[in-house]
Amino acid sequence: MKTPFVTRDQLEAIAAQYPTPFHIYDEAGIRENARRLRQAFSWNPGYREYFAVKATPTPAILKILKEEGCGCDCSSLAELTMAQRCGVTGENIMFSSNNTPAEEFQMAHQLGAIINLDDLTLVDYLAQSIGTVPETICCRYNPGGVFTLAQTREGFQVMDNPGDAKYGMTRPQIAQAFTRLAELGAKHFGIHAFLASNTLSNDYYPALARILFQLAVELHAETGVHISFINLSGGIGVPYRPDQTPNDIAVIGEGVRRAYEEILVPAGMDDVALYTELGRFMLAPYGHLVTRVTHEKHIYKEYIGVDACACNLMRPAMYGAYHHITVMGKETAPCDHKYDVVGGLCENNDKFAVDRMLPKIDVGDLLVIHDTGAHGHAMGYNYNGKLRSAELLLKTDGSVELIRRAETLEDYFATVVW
Repeated sequence: MKTPFVTRDQLEAIAAQYPTPFHIYDEAGIRENARRLRQAFSWNPGYREYFAVKATPTPAILKILKEEGCGCDCSSLAELTMAQRCGVTGENIMFSSNNTPAEEFQMAHQLGAIINLDDLTLVDYLAQSIGTVPETICCRYNPGGVFTLAQTREGFQVMDNPGDAKYGMTRPQIAQAFTRLAELGAKHFGIHAFLASNTLSNDYYPALARILFQLAVELHAETGVHISFINLSGGIGVPYRPDQTPNDIAVIGEGVRRAYEEILVPAGMDDVALYTELGRFMLAPYGHLVTRVTHEKHIYKEYIGVDACACNLMRPAMYGAYHHITVMGKETAPCDHKYDVVGGLCENNDKFAVDRMLPKIDVGDLLVIHDTGAHGHAMGYNYNGKLRSAELLLKTDGSVELIRRAETLEDYFATVVW
């Protein structure tokens, strides 16, 4: 069972000031989770988390994470600008992008960010764009093929297909890139890779670490370059369904430590720092989309209409993703009614739930849609002229702060040339 981090009375008071729909984030939960992550990797002196800004590009959130020692993983000009305005600069920024324009490389270099190159052709393109290559540089690796992990506690296999992904370099290309970058003046090298998304397995990160640690040993032997860090990227998932078991970050950190000591230490590479760039794991459970029931419809199915729509949370419409729903004030009532919970877009996939068993829902009820703290508001859009909702922060003292106001019609028309 999933329990909201706010009560019905709290939400009614909040909604009286900030009308639904809105996204709300739990500051206490975010801080506690960031501290658990740091503790899990505290055995590695150079460890740093680079929060994936794309997951929740909200300055108030970035500032909280900065206070907890996190940097920013950026992939665009806007994200670089946001990090800078939040006081995150220098090597506290990892710039990982693809099909990158020259101006974005230039800004990343001006900020002193660590640049992560996605393709071999970008080596010389970077040098031409900024007039040099930085002394510290990173390259993204794609091993190709299919990545399969041993069976997990949930009884399924984690599988993804790096060979179909547009990201990263082949094994020969990353060796060639390191050699060329060294010729151009680079002195400290990093390796980055991402093999699977939203994994509910404590084994994924250690398995990825072993692949990258072995690659680092081989590349050091082949090219002679100094590999100073390895970025394990993201992929640690969250339990969207109430019957799923969450990952144990302490167990994950210990598994990575064992791989480090078995592979890197014997190779004399015990000075390698480890980086992560988590988004979903850092934020998803600590955000709710709060929406109010506006209509009931009784035709071939039972529909509950709410004032939010896919423009506020795209994942169910885009991926068929499951997000748990709590009917506030009816948390202990029997789930004996089957509903589709829908928004108001002119698209039939604008559904937050399909054939979901829930308590009896009435017009005026508040619904909490769980696990929207990452890839929620961030993926919002304006189809049908829908306006993006406000973002609120439930602070550690129990007060609520507006951290992004809701859009207005004036915002929607602001870029129009009449």
